[in-house]
Amino acid sequence: MSTAAPRALFALVESFFLEYLPRQRGASLHTVRAYRDSLKLLLKFAAQRSGHDVASLELKDLVAETISDFLDHIEAARSNSAVTRNCRRAAIRSFFKHLVRNDLAHSQQYMQVLSIPSKRTRQGPATYLEADDVRAIIANPDRRTADGWRDYTLLLFLYNCGARVSEAAGVRWDDLQLAPSRQVRLRGKGKKERLLPLWRETADALHRLRGIANSDDHQHVFLNRRGQPLTRDGIAYILDKHVSAVTRDRPPLARKRITPHVMRHSCAVARLQSGADVTVIRDYLGHASVATTDRYITTNLKMKREAMQSFWKHAGLESAHAKPWKPTPDLLAFLQSL
Repeated sequence: MSTAAPRALFALVESFFLEYLPRQRGASLHTVRAYRDSLKLLLKFAAQRSGHDVASLELKDLVAETISDFLDHIEAARSNSAVTRNCRRAAIRSFFKHLVRNDLAHSQQYMQVLSIPSKRTRQGPATYLEADDVRAIIANPDRRTADGWRDYTLLLFLYNCGARVSEAAGVRWDDLQLAPSRQVRLRGKGKKERLLPLWRETADALHRLRGIANSDDHQHVFLNRRGQPLTRDGIAYILDKHVSAVTRDRPPLARKRITPHVMRHSCAVARLQSGADVTVIRDYLGHASVATTDRYITTNLKMKREAMQSFWKHAGLESAHAKPWKPTPDLLAFLQSL
């Protein structure tokens, strides 16, 4: 087999990640890594399908049928959701658009891949926690220890700011202003920045955390025991540890999968319940569109119930002498009376 074909694929992969994404498109490191992971999975699948190793793959191996089968594979074999499938598809589409621009000879092959449709998804209600559950989780860490204080501060920060886990992992000391007016600068998707106010409790906790930090990394705020910045998985582990401890006294929490993003949802819902306008919450969370923020309105069962009760009262439908309904104690007698 000639080495020219594998080298052509490698050259295009290299130019995609070293030239197009960071320099031409200005993609963030997070985006580059997400696209990298998607392409790695695809190349391994294609290599297994063709009976070669990845180093021997050629551009002709990346046909629409293989891509379509790969997307089905990650749902069936890897238990990925339809949303994750569509995210993988988006990364692959970006790569194949790069192939079209740089390899016109095979553009028809690439266009067939680009014509693969996304999978329709149903967006379920956002999982969130009521304020008393969040307070219980935040209060769980042992604040007498350095790790416990870090955990407490991290959980408080996540709820205060509604920060994405990547934003919390990347926050630096020079992003913080801990004296009045207390605030933090977060760097979100697409390298967008936003300033958010900090509660006094959060600022005080961060101030003390800075005093007890023992690390050569004097830039990042949240560090692990080795003095390295916490990763996304590290933050998720810390949250899960304290959720598990609290669940013993709050069994309903066991029915929810509580991730750092659930803390973000919980922040949004709490602000909605406090009367904040949805456009303010959009800017607070760094959403590109208010349509994304609207999801919390449809999710919030408590607000729906209060709105229903308020409507019932103001509509004048409730009788002044109405008695609450009570079930008939003898079920069979009730059925017989119908």
